[in-house]
Amino acid sequence: MPDFLPDVPVDALLAALLAAPGNEVKTGKFDSPESSSALAINAFGWFLNRPDLFPMLPGGMGQVREVRVEAEMRFPWDGGKHPFMDAVLVTDRYLIGVESKRYEPFRPLKTNKFGENFDRKAWGEKMEGYTRLRRTHANGARRFGCLDDAELVKDAYGLRTQAHQLRLRPVLLYLYAEPTAWANGKPVDPAKIAAHRADVALFSESVAGDEVEFVPMDWGQMLAMWGRGKMALADHAGRVAQRFGPL
Repeated sequence: MPDFLPDVPVDALLAALLAAPGNEVKTGKFDSPESSSALAINAFGWFLNRPDLFPMLPGGMGQVREVRVEAEMRFPWDGGKHPFMDAVLVTDRYLIGVESKRYEPFRPLKTNKFGENFDRKAWGEKMEGYTRLRRTHANGARRFGCLDDAELVKDAYGLRTQAHQLRLRPVLLYLYAEPTAWANGKPVDPAKIAAHRADVALFSESVAGDEVEFVPMDWGQMLAMWGRGKMALADHAGRVAQRFGPL
């Protein structure tokens, strides 16, 4: 049994983890001291039964009324792999998918390709930035050294598809950590942190104005926002920081 933080709905979180790809629990990855999944599940899982305590997000997105973890965002076709967001926040007007990162940007990037299905004209006319990035990536002219641009493009396509079905506006929230050290105490290369920041800025610039709004935020900002909330939420933010920090 994973060591969850207090006051999270353990049964619901375990069910979500077991239904998602990757077998994080069975393989023991979830218990790794560098687990990104453990951070996201514990942090956002607290809100499953209390979405009303989620602070108002910047940009006029409204009050969160539903929170899910390990939420599948299906493409407009059957079969194949579809993206799972670490968390999804639903307001009256927005579908906000959270892609959370911890140490991944500072490790060598894994290969991530696009199948032929992505060439379909299924994304509308307001996704030009994401589609340009997809084509650039597919042609081998990769522009990012610390950011998994292919994953983010797939996230955006899945979010757009689901948002249209729900008649909501899609937002991709890229939530990233900037840890100063690995779990073994070895410092994280500051140059890698700077390079990741530059990648985030370039990606944001590349998709500005597209239908899926890209919103980057670091974990420090998120926890600070939670820390200004009600006492129960502030206590939760403190536990997240203590267990998984520095972020």
